[in-house]
Amino acid sequence: MIKQLRELIFFAVLPYLLVKQCDCNLHRVKPFSHVAKEIARYADVAKSIIDLAVNGKAQNRSYNRLADFTDTVGNRVSGSQNLDLAIKYVYNGLHKDGLDNVHLEPAKIPHWVRGKESAVMLLPRNHTLAILGLGSSVGTPVGGIQAEVLVVESFEELERRAGEAEGKIVVFNQPFVSYGETVEYRELGASKAARVGAVASLIRSITPLSINSPHTGWQDYEVGVRRIPTACITVEDAQMMGRMARRGQKILVHLSMEAHTLPDADSFNTVAEIKGKEHSEQVVLLSGHLDSWDVGQGAMDDGGGAMITWEALSLIKDLGLHPRRTLRAVLWTGEEQGGVGAAQYFQQHKANISNFDLVMESDMGTFAPLGLQFSGNARARAVMREVMNLLQPINTTALEDHGEGTDIYMWMDAGVPGASLHTANRKYFWFHHSEGDTMSVQDPLEMNLCSALWAVVAFVVADLEDMLPR
Repeated sequence: MIKQLRELIFFAVLPYLLVKQCDCNLHRVKPFSHVAKEIARYADVAKSIIDLAVNGKAQNRSYNRLADFTDTVGNRVSGSQNLDLAIKYVYNGLHKDGLDNVHLEPAKIPHWVRGKESAVMLLPRNHTLAILGLGSSVGTPVGGIQAEVLVVESFEELERRAGEAEGKIVVFNQPFVSYGETVEYRELGASKAARVGAVASLIRSITPLSINSPHTGWQDYEVGVRRIPTACITVEDAQMMGRMARRGQKILVHLSMEAHTLPDADSFNTVAEIKGKEHSEQVVLLSGHLDSWDVGQGAMDDGGGAMITWEALSLIKDLGLHPRRTLRAVLWTGEEQGGVGAAQYFQQHKANISNFDLVMESDMGTFAPLGLQFSGNARARAVMREVMNLLQPINTTALEDHGEGTDIYMWMDAGVPGASLHTANRKYFWFHHSEGDTMSVQDPLEMNLCSALWAVVAFVVADLEDMLPR
């Protein structure tokens, strides 16, 4: 009842809250009914975008682009030649598409090299472990490390058993709760183990489902703590060693890793636009990232997000639509290392932050879309709810809380409204950062719908009389 009363009060006063943001920084009250009617007038435009993407000549275009891109370039780890090829491939494609202001903006990104790696359990039986070294890990000494294993299921257990860890390889057999919670073991496990004297750490892969498949990802060494080699192992092998440890069996592992870090590499954020016809200095930014890990094809993470961002501009251009504000696609570099390319872009453009209307990122898979996750104030949310209603023909109208994305969080923290694509992504972490991230997990019909949603939202927001309230 309290929630309902709050909503009634909010919508009663909303007409007096919604304000116009104009170049002179003055505000005037605009009744929300006026904004709702303005957005409703875009129903035919939204339908034309949806028809083109789902049933028209652009049907399956984003999927086919992604397939050609990933089949041609492959995976694209930060600092690699493949990432350079990926940026050139997309840059040339954007030019060929006839988009405006196609250019590259320089960024420095980490250059970690995996090298050869292997792990073998010698006791209580001989068994080859499937591993993937974690980003920024150091390598083992020449000849590798051979040590007894200490299996723990949590950081708390490691602390309780700290006296047993000296000179051992710590295996974290933590259960999967959620990605956001469980990923701390991948990110922090090496330094936690090193603090208690371990010589290496092996982390159970951060996934709810495994077919003996290790998953990689970035990890962070704690300043002032000795750096030890660290890798992910499969869920199956972690659980097996957990059972062996509970039976009191001695576990002996030989680990060899050639991982090393080279000086930061030169790279680029790739940019293309549709110039605004009235307020070209004001921007709706759409994005995904081009880099991936060095396994699989990087089709899901985040080739799909990059391709629907490109496709959104292509759809709008094909229809001859010219929004009031500029639509800007940015395909980030170095996302997997903590959004380093996007962070540099933010530093280069934050002086014009008042001109950024909305920032959007797709980086959780281009599966069947449900709608958006959105961060913004109540007035902006009310506007976005009306925009999402335009997507009723494809039933993707959900507007959830908390827009997310490694590459746009700094904009949202600074007060810019932000949105992320929300899909039925239950299987995302099955394949995330693993050899399983290939075109086989993508569906052309789902990508058509994602492209349509992405294009409708971007165009309508960019073409409204006023910027989103913030």
